Amino acid sequence: MEFRLLGSVALVTEGGEVALGPAKRSSLLAVLLLRPNNAVNANRLIDALWEEEPPTHAKTVLQGHVSRLRALLAEHGAEAYGVELATQGSAYVLRMPESLVDAHRFEELVGLAGVQRRPADTVRMLREALSYWQGPALTGTVHSRPLEAAAGALEEMRLASVEALAGAYGQLGEHGRAAAVLRTEAVAHPLRESLAAALMLALARSGRQSDAIDWYHRTRRLLAEELGVDPGETLSDAYATLLRAAEPVPAPRPAASAQAPTPEGLPRAPRGFTGRGAELAALDRAVRAGDGPVCLVTGPAGVGKTAFAVHWAYERRAEFPDGRLFADLRGFSDTPAPETAAVLREFLLALGVAPQRMPETVDARGALFRSLTADRRLLVVLDNARSSEQVRPLLPGGEHGATLVTSRDRLGGLIASDAATPVPLGHLPPPASRALLVSVLGAERVAAEPAAAARLARLCDGLPLALRVTAARLAERPQWTLDAMVGELEDEQNRLLLLDVEDRGVSAALRLTVQQLPDSAVRLFRALGLHTGSDVDRFAASALAGTTPGQASADLDRLAAAHLLTEAVPGRWTPHDLVRLYARHLAPQADPEGLPRLLDHYLYTGLAADAAAEPGSQPCYALPADARRPAATREFEDRMAALDWYVAERPALEGAVAVAAALGMHDRAWRLALVQWPLMLMRIGDGWTPLLEAGLASAEAVGDLDAQSRTRALLGWILHEEGRDAEALVHLEKAPDLAARAGDAISEAIAYVNHAAVLDATGESERAGLLMLHAAALADRTGHPSTQVLTLQHLADHCLKTEEYGAALAHTLRAGELAPPDAVVVRAQLQIVRGEALAGTGRLEEAADQLERAMAASEAAGYTEGTARAAAHLSRLSADR
Repeated sequence: MEFRLLGSVALVTEGGEVALGPAKRSSLLAVLLLRPNNAVNANRLIDALWEEEPPTHAKTVLQGHVSRLRALLAEHGAEAYGVELATQGSAYVLRMPESLVDAHRFEELVGLAGVQRRPADTVRMLREALSYWQGPALTGTVHSRPLEAAAGALEEMRLASVEALAGAYGQLGEHGRAAAVLRTEAVAHPLRESLAAALMLALARSGRQSDAIDWYHRTRRLLAEELGVDPGETLSDAYATLLRAAEPVPAPRPAASAQAPTPEGLPRAPRGFTGRGAELAALDRAVRAGDGPVCLVTGPAGVGKTAFAVHWAYERRAEFPDGRLFADLRGFSDTPAPETAAVLREFLLALGVAPQRMPETVDARGALFRSLTADRRLLVVLDNARSSEQVRPLLPGGEHGATLVTSRDRLGGLIASDAATPVPLGHLPPPASRALLVSVLGAERVAAEPAAAARLARLCDGLPLALRVTAARLAERPQWTLDAMVGELEDEQNRLLLLDVEDRGVSAALRLTVQQLPDSAVRLFRALGLHTGSDVDRFAASALAGTTPGQASADLDRLAAAHLLTEAVPGRWTPHDLVRLYARHLAPQADPEGLPRLLDHYLYTGLAADAAAEPGSQPCYALPADARRPAATREFEDRMAALDWYVAERPALEGAVAVAAALGMHDRAWRLALVQWPLMLMRIGDGWTPLLEAGLASAEAVGDLDAQSRTRALLGWILHEEGRDAEALVHLEKAPDLAARAGDAISEAIAYVNHAAVLDATGESERAGLLMLHAAALADRTGHPSTQVLTLQHLADHCLKTEEYGAALAHTLRAGELAPPDAVVVRAQLQIVRGEALAGTGRLEEAADQLERAMAASEAAGYTEGTARAAAHLSRLSADR
């Protein structure tokens, strides 16, 4: 068990990250962890948990969060680790070994680094200390003054540690590394004078005095523009040092002796390399910007990282006259990765070290390698790296060369510890994909079928590996047309098979990526093949894999780091098409309970979204008796958050209906068809009919009369809005009787009012009025406010049409008394009707006021139909006045 403050506040167990719940609970844990084994007064906790004035019931809320946090700790075996959340009078204390907190370990290592005699030991300890940082401290907590102050103090300690690390590098003579470490932070904190001063001196000592002076003037201008001040003593002293050259600034070391061997270890240059102009330019800038730079080329399997790196290395040979070294680290391969000692041995042999003088230990070989490369303008290419730890011992010394690393992983540790510059490779855009096909098949063959060539590029997902395999198959079959290959690839069952050639191809590349992942990430990847939508959040992923949302989030991040997923929208992860196909290929190996768990997750979350979107309304279903509660259910802050979830999950929910019906789980299918009803009413013309027809078929399959009534009532309304009144009335005539037979008076009232509204719209005004009165009476008998409001609202609308303005106004006023304060759309609808009724009675000023307020409320709620209706009535009102 461990606790994290240096990044997102987290509790981590052997099973992964534990979902803490709302931000206030994370904030509570953070405050207690900042003062472990010390009593923290309840008032102090309340100050930290509320951004503004706390409510009167704050202590009750605090006690609830303490109780839940205590239960979480107990549930995950905290006692075995010596962790206990205890009450001490009016205070709380988290008793625990402080070593379980990452911030404590960080501070301890920083303290130890400060008393080391050898700079190398200082560097080692500070790098380890800084590796604990996963992002801004106390992420995910409330933005209160106490927590922001604590986060600021931790950030200050981190920056001081970075400056100390740079100082230790300087003592070792590694001024280029010092500058690289400082530059990243100086860019992020441009007004921190101590960082700028240290960077200036490091640049000067590495032979870049002009850059150092430029940095001074840049900082001076920023201080003047942003703060209106001149440079302080620290920055001014550093500048004076540069100008006086009081401290000797060594010139760059001479290049290696001409007698030294010039290694040439690159593999054969890739044939037919196309595109990547922007990425090549980005790599050029990264290499020229630093001293001894480390550049990190990342991207998914098959995107062409090795070809890109080798192509660049051949194009830039003149910039590295002392040679090029290359090692395939086989981080994502069926064959074992080479030992570090073996790679260093090959490098040293290439640099002229005789076999009999080869050091025995890894450390000794590494030291010799760094010594021999210190003065060389040498390029080292480390291909297919699996981890930062695999790369670090192979980095050369000195400031004149460069290192190019390729990986399917982000290697964030290398960015943090060695200031590596990421150069991500994405999928090829259409013009580059076409150029790649031309390079293999010839311009004439591709030009003959331009549309088929474009379709091939899309089916290959812009992956160079897939495109090359496709082109190779076509090159072997000159009689085949590109359109014929398109037809083959459009069959999803065969696409991955067709894109594999022996041990090369998309499936092989993805398989090697997946097999290097932790077990939990592999389980999730397989489970994603079962998913019914195009993208997934951590809660749906949790349900599919049978884990907690915290663990699912960690696994999703791991899959994204391996470039199997992309987080195109914050909190939602998407696989590329070919990756999705491969996940589906693995789906039979996934937990067979994954899909049922996903369906139940959507049922539980749908009810939560329903309650947030339409407060007080009748839930659109009761949960099935055997529904399994998810590990955690998303909480929705307000109506807009719920509607955003409906929009994001719409494809997945529609897919879930089809899957549930196919599995014979019709009791889930009809519920999932109804669950989006708030969005349906907001986006009435978005083509909901097929979904509701599928839901009705499932409701009939299980013989659930109430489900049939609810589905028919909603389907009838949607069909009416689509202008299909005859079909609508078929469903609406049946819905009330079905509800009555089921014994659900609320559903019966809703069915009657929907039926009446459509009759009213089709000219049967008298019958419509009678049915609406009956619906309102039914609603009154149920005593259910939301249903009463609905029937009164429609009755008021009917009265408007019959010019009974006084009755319409009375109905809206009564409905307004019953409507909950947070039912913003309902209240806006009532205001619109009230405004029209007031206009009908001649009270034009009051009518305009109601309509203006209704328009503002509709716009704030995203209710576009209401905004348009209120605006139209206002316009007519202005014309009449």
